[in-house]
Amino acid sequence: MGLALVHSRARAGVAAPAVQVEVHLSGGLPCTQIVGLPAAAVRESRDRVRAAILCAQFEYPQRRITINLAPADLPKDGGRFDLPIALGILAASGQIDRDALAGCEFLGELGLTGELRPVDGILPAVLAAARAGRRLVVPAASAAEAALAREAEAYAARTLLETCAGLGGQARLPSVGEASGEAAAETLRPAPAPPDLAAVRGQLQARRALEIAAAGGHHLLMSGPPGCGKTLLASCLPGLLPEASEAEALETAAVHSISGQGLDPSRWRQRPLRAPHHGASPVALAGGGSPPRPGEISLAHNGVLFLDELPEWSRAALEVLREPLESGRITISRAGRSAEFPARFQLVAALNPCPCGFAGDPSARCRCTPDMVARYWGRLSGPLLDRIDLHLSMARLPPAQLRADAPPSESSVGVRARVEAARARQEARGSGLNARLDATGLAACCRLADAEQALLEQAAERLQLTARSMHRVLRVARTIADLDGSEGIGRPHLAEALGYRAPLLLRD
Repeated sequence: MGLALVHSRARAGVAAPAVQVEVHLSGGLPCTQIVGLPAAAVRESRDRVRAAILCAQFEYPQRRITINLAPADLPKDGGRFDLPIALGILAASGQIDRDALAGCEFLGELGLTGELRPVDGILPAVLAAARAGRRLVVPAASAAEAALAREAEAYAARTLLETCAGLGGQARLPSVGEASGEAAAETLRPAPAPPDLAAVRGQLQARRALEIAAAGGHHLLMSGPPGCGKTLLASCLPGLLPEASEAEALETAAVHSISGQGLDPSRWRQRPLRAPHHGASPVALAGGGSPPRPGEISLAHNGVLFLDELPEWSRAALEVLREPLESGRITISRAGRSAEFPARFQLVAALNPCPCGFAGDPSARCRCTPDMVARYWGRLSGPLLDRIDLHLSMARLPPAQLRADAPPSESSVGVRARVEAARARQEARGSGLNARLDATGLAACCRLADAEQALLEQAAERLQLTARSMHRVLRVARTIADLDGSEGIGRPHLAEALGYRAPLLLRD
């Protein structure tokens, strides 16, 4: 009788819960049984493992083999347990030293030749193993991703035989940093720069709104005719945001690691910009599937989510945004399992003022009736619009401002310096970004003098503002004051913030 224990990691959202692979060899007819809530891909691993062990010139035990993946109530999927199962069988049969497995964790899918293939969710597993105080062995193809967790101790192997040689001391397993070589160094290089704000001609008010949005982390809604620069402005926003911190970059990379789309280490520390098509389903936006995978709102975590042609989105897809806009998280529930993903994104939405796009245009091209315009805007729910801080109406630029020899606008570098200074003031107060101020933060940071309070109440009555809208006005006013370097919120700051809450339909 032989028994061996190997440590590994499952995948559950952005978490990587510990799994103990217990292998027991006993007498009886030769067979291999896997228990512990395995999915079909895990049950099939017995055939892959058998071929890999034989190709590595080891002996596959002709005994009854029972493999338990504990805890038994945690679903297991994919080929990530192939390597730990193979090592457990070899250790239980005495072909490798079972003591060498102590203090290590293993992840990887095995090919029939014993080759180690990459699996999803390597980065969350590396971080979890480091917190548990254990080393992790991963496929060499995943070394660049694992190297992003610079504080973790992780090693890379190309084959099952190479892994066994490293455990037995016959060879040295390289660290993931060494194995990734130039790919690991690539993660430290600056990411490709987003479009520069200097490319935006005119649109001074839109540039100002984009600066305020970047400084306070506010959501932005732009309404304007086709070709007025809405998409270009949205693509410039990531270039105005400060570089992601180490913790933020790891959070974002962990989401992309489990997404199935792969993680590009060369984009390390670049804030993501996601711009899904308006035909995307609610599941594509929020996430889903079995096992649950993150959707676009989670892939935009710590970055920007741009939704163009907002009224063309399905009502069900847009309503998915309401909870994450408030909480910064999304929970996906499926039969038998659920997963929670981070979704702290900055929403930038764009739409035309009417179905044809030219309502209010000086050319008088619009032929939409008031009923048509009302139905168009009626596709957007009031609660969703209420959660967007800045409402901006844009106009078509005159041809003179679009000349190639026109003076260039201010670049993103200058605007970003002001954004970073405003965010530094927010950090100094210890209240976080203004867009995320809670009731306590509002009371501490957004106090108004009597005259400003009277102005806010008068505007709230005239514009029919909800309590949520009034709080968002205060948050935007606080950001404007931070950009101005002011300790308190003055009348000009509050008046400008109120200007971004006037209903766009009435303005257009």
